[in-house]
Parts: sequence; C-alpha cells; structure tokens
Amino acid sequence: MPELPEVETTRLGISPSLSGHSIAGVVIRERRLRWPIPEHIEERLTGAVVSSVERRAKYLLFRTARGTAMAHLGMSGSMRIVASETDPTPHDHYDIVMDSGTALRFNDPRRFGCLLWTDDNPAIHPLLARLGPEPLGADFNGEYLYSTAKNRRVTIKQYLMNGNIVAGVGNIYASESLFRSGIHPLRAAGRISQKRMNDLAQQVRAVLTEAIRLGGTTLRDFYGGDGKPGYFKAELMVYDRAGMPCRLCGEPIRQAVIGQRSTYYCVGCQR
Repeated sequence: MPELPEVETTRLGISPSLSGHSIAGVVIRERRLRWPIPEHIEERLTGAVVSSVERRAKYLLFRTARGTAMAHLGMSGSMRIVASETDPTPHDHYDIVMDSGTALRFNDPRRFGCLLWTDDNPAIHPLLARLGPEPLGADFNGEYLYSTAKNRRVTIKQYLMNGNIVAGVGNIYASESLFRSGIHPLRAAGRISQKRMNDLAQQVRAVLTEAIRLGGTTLRDFYGGDGKPGYFKAELMVYDRAGMPCRLCGEPIRQAVIGQRSTYYCVGCQR
C-alpha cells in the first residue's frame, strides 16, 4: 500500500503540472472506487484553477477557489501525468484534464482509492478531522510520543501506525524506524522511556525524509507521478526480509503479525 513517502513523491511529481493551471475537463471511466465518485465532481472541477496540491497524511488535496478535491491512492493506486489524448489502459479510472493538454490519470487495479469533494475546509472533513500531527511537522517529537503513550499497553508498532496519534506512518516505515531506534515492535508503548521516544521520533523523521528523497518504496506496483519506481527498497533493513541475516548483527530477521499487519524485526538489535 502506498504510504506517506509514496504519496508525497506523487504530490511532488504531479504538482508542477497542476498548480496554477485551469481544469479543462474531467473524464470518469469508473465511479465505483472505495466510495463512489460524486456525481457533481465534474461540474465542480471543470473550469476551476488548481491553486495548490497538498498532502494530509495519505490524502492528496487539490485546492481550488470552489472547494477541494480529495484523493487517496488506496492499496494499489498510482497517479501520473500523461498527454490528454493518450489511450487509457485497464484500470485507468479517471483523468483530470488540464488546460495545458496534459491530464492527471489515476490507475487503481483494486479500486480501493477514492476521489471526493468538499466545499468546506478539508481539515474538518470526517476523514481528516481526527488525524494526529504530521510526522514531519513541528508538532511531532519524542515528548509528544512519550506523553500520549503513558499507561498505554498497546504495542509501540500499533501505536506508531495509529493515524489518530501520528498521521501517515505506515507499515514499512514503522518497521524501519523501530529498527533504527533499537526498539522491539512488541514492546508496550507506555513502557518506553522519553529518551528512547526522542530517538524514535528522530528516526521516523529520518526514514521518511530519506524515503521521499529516493522516491518512496516500490515493492510491487507503485510508481510516482513521473512514472518511475521508488528506490528506497534498497535501503530497507528489516521490512520484507524475513529469514535474511540482519545487515548489522547477522541474526535472521523475524516476522510477526501485529494488528493484522506483517512486522519485521531483529532480536539482536531491537530490545
């Protein structure tokens, strides 16, 4: 599933072709995504000027003076900029056609992505209103993690992936951040010292920043807005490496299921 770095990579790739441009039209080929694409979205978007392309957690926000289109890549979705006359391929569900002759094209084999509309501030939309701080923002740090985790018995892995605690830290990057900070993913969140939480917050920032710089992680079918895969896979220390030797200590990487998600860790390096 595309996580925060993949969504940010997509935003960086598509924003120059959208920001400041007028939308010439919208082509919907399949409305049945995770939620049906609203019937009125073509009318709302056509003729509107995109003032900015922003990201909140794993949602992309296309802001206009009329309102905001909200998009999510789902489990297998990708966006790319194409010439508007380019023939669609299977699973190309919608195009947002720009005045420049290009189009933002959304492809999603599993149809778990979405395209929604809000006339109001997207921050109060039900999908965004309860989200925690951005992990790359000023409000996220070790003190915040430590204070909010007090007396919590949930594992630190699940805690870090709770969008109401911190927005957008997905499975890959939670595993990698915990490895870099030497924290076992099954340790209770409320039993981790502030010093270790400080390091964890720093590692979350470092991992996400590095992943964005490398275009995200392509394990199967993620491609950025420029059509290129993400190269952070080569930097993975534990994720998807079950049974392989740890790059630091040589112990076999172990795999467990925590909160219905596969988790990878090293018993030699993580305590």
